[in-house]
Amino acid sequence: MSFKKAKLIAAVAGAALLVGGLAACSSTKTATPGATGAAAAGGLIGIAMPTKSLQRWNNDGAHLDELLKAAGYTTSVQYADNKVDQQITQIQNMINQNPKVLIIASIDGTALGPVLAQAKQKKISVIAYDRLINGTSDVGYYATFDNYKVGQLQGQYIVDTLGLSAGKGPFNLEPFAGSPDDNNAKFFFAGAWDVLKPYLDSGKLVVPSGKAPASDAQWTSVGIQGWATATAQSEMDNRLNSFYTGGKKVNVVLSPNDSLALGIEQSLDSHAYKVGSAWPLVTGQDADQANVKNMLAGKQAMTVWKDTRTLGDQVAKMVGEIVKGQTVTVNDTKTYDNGKKVVPSYLLPPQVVTKDTVKSALVDSGFYKAADLGL
Repeated sequence: MSFKKAKLIAAVAGAALLVGGLAACSSTKTATPGATGAAAAGGLIGIAMPTKSLQRWNNDGAHLDELLKAAGYTTSVQYADNKVDQQITQIQNMINQNPKVLIIASIDGTALGPVLAQAKQKKISVIAYDRLINGTSDVGYYATFDNYKVGQLQGQYIVDTLGLSAGKGPFNLEPFAGSPDDNNAKFFFAGAWDVLKPYLDSGKLVVPSGKAPASDAQWTSVGIQGWATATAQSEMDNRLNSFYTGGKKVNVVLSPNDSLALGIEQSLDSHAYKVGSAWPLVTGQDADQANVKNMLAGKQAMTVWKDTRTLGDQVAKMVGEIVKGQTVTVNDTKTYDNGKKVVPSYLLPPQVVTKDTVKSALVDSGFYKAADLGL
């Protein structure tokens, strides 16, 4: 199915951006007090993050923790090492502490129904953070970026950079998608594929491996479980070894995020691709530090930056509205059907960052220090 109708233009949250570096939280951080005297009034907020192995989740957890403590709440911040059972146990433990709100970035969005039923029994509100929780009516709100737009930006960058709309081609494309258990991954792929599919149909893009889904709905056929860098590298190795012999070269790789792009770029390195005109166009998402450095080195063409500080700002605002009994701010009540309900959502806008805009977008905004990137 096409997700074109899901395209929304989201307004940036009114909260100010937090400027400066973000320190990583410990994997088991509980009941951290906020301002003296305010914590009791604010109450406990549980924060469940999927893993510490990806830079962005460390940043997200640390930023939420800092914002909520500054607002007078106590926090319990947990990282689950990408293990579903571990995350469920962590959420159960937080429920036993009677938090006011649970903020959950799920590992498997279909696995949390039973534990959220326990939260509902105790009247604990749940905010799905950047990943939709599916198959349960016990999730109250969802905060994320316009995920379909992320894919559109990746696809349109390919079209514009290769000159596809001007009739240039054919180019050899290898498409990848995200983890099949991550609801966001289907939106990322659909956004990109809806842009690129006409050029596949016209022959301006060809996929020598044959791994070209016939429709958006078949995106899992090129999905990489767990967003694993090593799995993406292995898959790219297999495609290059099997379908790019006799001088044939890949020209462009649709990678939905930076962790996959990193593995793909390592594979290209190992297959003697050289930076310059022979290096393929590789897309990404998240502006991870290693990938930004790769962009500066010419190994990655772009990343879609989702300033997760703004996501944390918005979620902290929603927490305050829930705790105070106010109307919770959302800007989408149609798109995100989790199989049990359409979850009221707040969508934030992503943006493209390239080598030429690293300083203006990422450094000048305080997301990175110039020294972090070797600038």
